Amino acid sequence: MKKTVLASTLAALLPLTATAGHYTPGVEAMRAAIVPGPGVYYKGYAVHYSADELSGVPGNNEVQVNALANRLIWVTNNKVLGGDLTFETIIPVVHTDLEIPAAGVDSDEWGIGDIFFGTVLGWHGERWDAVGGVGVWTETGEDDEPADPGLGYTETMFTLGGNVYLNDAKNIAFSALSRYSIADDDSIEDELLIEWGLSKQLPSGLELGLVGYDRWQVEGGDKQKHGIGASLGYFWPQIMTGLNVATYNEYDADEDFEGYQLRATLTKVF
Repeated sequence: MKKTVLASTLAALLPLTATAGHYTPGVEAMRAAIVPGPGVYYKGYAVHYSADELSGVPGNNEVQVNALANRLIWVTNNKVLGGDLTFETIIPVVHTDLEIPAAGVDSDEWGIGDIFFGTVLGWHGERWDAVGGVGVWTETGEDDEPADPGLGYTETMFTLGGNVYLNDAKNIAFSALSRYSIADDDSIEDELLIEWGLSKQLPSGLELGLVGYDRWQVEGGDKQKHGIGASLGYFWPQIMTGLNVATYNEYDADEDFEGYQLRATLTKVF
């Protein structure tokens, strides 16, 4: 397990975004709650997170995280409960540079983080989509140092979300995707995260959006953070490849770092 140094503070500094839990807020945004058609997909999430404000801890505290999360998705032709049966795995590679002078922490580490395996169901209506799923973040990454990519515990993550098209042309959409995480360690409290996006697709195919995320500790703790930003995306059908980029500014955080995030997502359809 990770070295215990100001444990209540270090619990906030975990891979990808330096917040509790495995899942990174902000990696999904516009039309996030949509399962695509049957096939195999690769999504690569490149994330840069930087912050120099840590709520409740004095001194010059800093964290920088650079990560590439590799996600492989298989949408099958099978139906379960009327939804498209989907399987996925995520393999994150994470570099974290963490300094908390008051805790004597000066840690700079990188490596493969905890690997995720999950299953998802996707439903589709005339002007709506919905998604629900469950998966497990396994305890596979190194977790000896504060900045190591592994968290030292297994976590079950439940997913529920929806997408609504706000006009007949289906070029204006609002999507919200929630994640509820439960760790197998009693000292790690459950958390709820919601990512959302309001987007408009232009005649050129470019999609623009207002996006954000909100994260709460839900078992009586005060830890939370909130971010808002902008995103744009484009898909090239001739090469079956898409690119989506986003920038977020965290405007409020309690018992956590508060900073900014840059994210780029490459999607390839096979």
